[in-house]
Amino acid sequence: MSDVALVEKLVEKNRQLKKEIARIIVGQEKVIDQILLSVFSGGHSLLIGVPGLAKTLMVNTIAKTLGLDFKRIQFTPDLMPSDILGAEILDENRNFKFIKGPIFANIILADEINRTPPKTQAALLEAMQERAVTVAGHHYKLSKPYFVLATQNPIEQEGTYPLPEAQLDRFMFAINLEYPSFEEEVNVVKNTTSDEEVEVDALFNAEEIIQIQHLIRRIPVADNVVEYAVKLVGKTRPLAEGAPELVKNYLDWGAGPRASQNLILAAKANAAVNGKFSPDIEDVQKVAIGILRHRIIKNYKAEAEGISEEKIITELF
Repeated sequence: MSDVALVEKLVEKNRQLKKEIARIIVGQEKVIDQILLSVFSGGHSLLIGVPGLAKTLMVNTIAKTLGLDFKRIQFTPDLMPSDILGAEILDENRNFKFIKGPIFANIILADEINRTPPKTQAALLEAMQERAVTVAGHHYKLSKPYFVLATQNPIEQEGTYPLPEAQLDRFMFAINLEYPSFEEEVNVVKNTTSDEEVEVDALFNAEEIIQIQHLIRRIPVADNVVEYAVKLVGKTRPLAEGAPELVKNYLDWGAGPRASQNLILAAKANAAVNGKFSPDIEDVQKVAIGILRHRIIKNYKAEAEGISEEKIITELF
């Protein structure tokens, strides 16, 4: 099948996928779009939202519709690296045997990732970047496709361990979940207080997801679009030559080269699911906020004046 036919097939399957997810998840279309873009691009996502916005249900539903193995890990202050990676034990023949931890799945929901100490957070780093883990000197490959979807509560900071910049940078998207509208909340209440259980069908499988990831990487990109993405990321760096006054005034630190890579990959995916065979500048802008939001660091002045990351990024367009 040609790449053109594969893109057309992806458009139709993506439409069916969102329709299937909507049978359980009411609203949150932008959030679901960004999660699917990260899945099709092979990236990880950080979901930021207050409790009760169906983050766990959303990830579980997406995993089911994609036909992927799903595991949820509740991050707590006493969670140890071996609790997520697995450990070696002595079997009845007194031989060491490796018992796999919950990290061995296609989609990992790292629930409240900032509630666990840095040592355990770091255990995810190798898995997220290398799609492999090392335990007791042995290297274990993880099943592909592999995604980490982590959640974080932006309000309650007591007893939490903020994610280090190196780990934040591993997430392709940082996605903010908003409260539902009045109509959406009415539908949520109706759907969740009845005795009816809704089951979703798997529309993909692991092999198809991997095929889509390769397709996304094969999509051609014009030089001017790549240059636009790199320039956009460069504008976020306050110490760079020619940095805008807005950035010099309100940012302490800008995004690194991984942001440029992710902008192009996500722009390719956004173009493909919308039936385009090559991304344009509009596709880059469409994904820029989710990709840059967690990679720029505001200064005290920005905090004091209530200047958001979204406002700064939008001004840079």
